[in-house]
Amino acid sequence: MRLTTISSLHAAVRDIRRSGAVVGLVPTMGALHDGHATLIRTAATHSDVVITTVFVNPLQFGPTEDFTSYPRTLEADESIAVTSGSRHLFCPTVAEMYPHGSAGVLTTVSVRGLTDVLDGIARPGHFDGVATVVAKLFAMAGECRAFFGEKDYQQLAVIRRMATDLSFPVEVIGVPTVREANGLAMSSRNRYLTDEQRDGAAVIYQALLAGRSLLDGGSSPAAASEAMRSMLDASPVVDSVDYATCVDAATLSEPSDGPVRLLIACRVGKARLIDNL
Repeated sequence: MRLTTISSLHAAVRDIRRSGAVVGLVPTMGALHDGHATLIRTAATHSDVVITTVFVNPLQFGPTEDFTSYPRTLEADESIAVTSGSRHLFCPTVAEMYPHGSAGVLTTVSVRGLTDVLDGIARPGHFDGVATVVAKLFAMAGECRAFFGEKDYQQLAVIRRMATDLSFPVEVIGVPTVREANGLAMSSRNRYLTDEQRDGAAVIYQALLAGRSLLDGGSSPAAASEAMRSMLDASPVVDSVDYATCVDAATLSEPSDGPVRLLIACRVGKARLIDNL
C-alpha cells in the first residue's frame, strides 16, 4: 500500500504492532536498484512486515549538489519494493515531512565526531540532514528493525550512534554492499555514468582489494591508503579523489588496535562514487 502522509504511516505501524508483528523499515531516496531490493529482501527475512520509504531529502543536499536532478522513479520503485517483499511504501512530499519548508527547519540532529571527517568534509551539513530525516522516520515508525546498506558506511556509523544516543527503540542492521559484475558498488548515481566510465569505475573496488591485500600482508594503514590513491590517480576515468584512506571501523578516526575500514570517495564524470571494505 502506498502511504503519503505521516498519519497514514502511524496508522499502518499501529495496526502491525497490534497483530504482534515486527516492523522492518528500509529508508531510501528512491531510484531503487538491486542493492535496495537486497535490503528489502533482507528486511523481509528478519521482520514480519516491511515498510520501504522513498523520500528525496533536501536537507542532505548542498547548494551545488544534484537535488533537483536526482532521479525520481516512484512507479518503478513501488514495483521493485513490492516484488522484493515490502507491504507498504511511504512516499511523503517535502511539505509533509517539513511543514515549514526545508529552509524553515529549526531543529536538526548532529552526531559530532563521526560527521566532521571523510564525507563530512567534502559535503558539509550532509550528515546533519541524514541524521535529521532518519530521526524523523524512526520517531514515526517507533519500535522496529531498520536496514541500511554498508556501501554508505559513514552514514551507517552515524545512524547507529544516533539511535543509541537518542534511545530510539530501533535495531539498526547493516547489509553488505551489492556489486555489479565488475565489482562496482551499486548506486543510484551509477546511472550518471557512460558505459566507458562504468567499466573503468571498477578500479574503485580493485583499489580497495589491493589495500586489503596489503593490510593482510602486514603493511601499515598508511601504505594501504597510499596504494589505493595511486591506483585511483592512475585511472583515466577517475577525475578526482576526495579520499582513499584506512580508518578505525568504529570511530572513523586514525586506526588503533581494533578493526579497520578502507574507504574511498572519488568523482567519475558527473557521479561522486563511494565504496568501502
